Amino acid sequence: MSEMLSQDEIDALLRGTSDNSAPQEVKQEEHLDSMESDALGEIGNISFGNSATALSTLLQQKVEITTPVVSEVTIDALRERYPTPHVALRVGYTEGLKGENVLVLTREDAAIISDLMLGGTGVGVDPEGLDEIRLSAVQEAMNQMMGAAATSLSTVFSKKIDISPPLVEVFDATKTQTIIDRLELWETMVLIEFNLKVGTLIDSKIVQIAPIEFGKQLVNELMAATSPAPAPVAPKPEPTKQPEPARPVATAPRPEPKATPEVAVSQAEFMPLHAPTSHDSVPANLGLLYDVPLNVTVELGRTKRSVREVLELSQGSIIELDKLAGEPVDIYVNQQRIARGEVVVIEENFGVRVTEIIQPHERIGIV
Repeated sequence: MSEMLSQDEIDALLRGTSDNSAPQEVKQEEHLDSMESDALGEIGNISFGNSATALSTLLQQKVEITTPVVSEVTIDALRERYPTPHVALRVGYTEGLKGENVLVLTREDAAIISDLMLGGTGVGVDPEGLDEIRLSAVQEAMNQMMGAAATSLSTVFSKKIDISPPLVEVFDATKTQTIIDRLELWETMVLIEFNLKVGTLIDSKIVQIAPIEFGKQLVNELMAATSPAPAPVAPKPEPTKQPEPARPVATAPRPEPKATPEVAVSQAEFMPLHAPTSHDSVPANLGLLYDVPLNVTVELGRTKRSVREVLELSQGSIIELDKLAGEPVDIYVNQQRIARGEVVVIEENFGVRVTEIIQPHERIGIV
């Protein structure tokens, strides 16, 4: 038998394969059906409704984000769609959802938003002037906007949704840049397009781009949140046992009643419901509070003054109080008056000699 290889075998060796090698598995491309597209549109409509409110508060302008349109797009179609530079913001989800998406704005819209964020009027803004500071302003506006959207998703999905701060850059879809490199990993993408109106300054589009897998994840979360809980299964009733027929029972002769002995009866005596309690008694568990620190304050007197009189006070001013000289001062514990006393001097310090104690049951609530 000849040991020479055929031409087909030589070609297979040069290609690094053989006729007996198993065919490689081809990954099937995922797509959205009409129901999933409608669900994504509804999710976008709900979440970006709150985003419009947050953006309106930031920009001090009436903001409307409406009418989402859902479609699928490839990276080649995306390059054709955005031949001129745009502003992109990449937003990642850190809790509740797994994945990320990209928001796309025109440079003109981003320039107006940044000018409003920095206190300008948004009129006559040059889109070529999007420097680092203005891009940071756009980034903060989109961060608040997507944060409001995440809050809406938390309500819809009945779970906490959180995002990471968005990353912003001006990108040209015809060139290789960071965000475009990221989009190329997604193969087919879902594209949700919204109408964006900001007062009379902006009447344009804002676009949300995400991988198909992330779109399907949103749909699954919506279905899980809106599907009714399964009804509990009632236990099967046990078969009812038929009662056995009663058997005749022999009756014994009824005994003669015995004479009841006489019993002495007297009036019942009970302990009084409210036993007298000494006001000087202390509950047994009050000792647990003995080491708790309390603020003791001595009040010499009080008075009332107008705002004008208080503002006119200066060093050396005298304030007349509502108590006479030698009158007892009030002693407070945690702002509760408990006693009265007189002021004394102990060496170089002031002190108070207690002259009158308020009743203990009034101080600690013993009845």
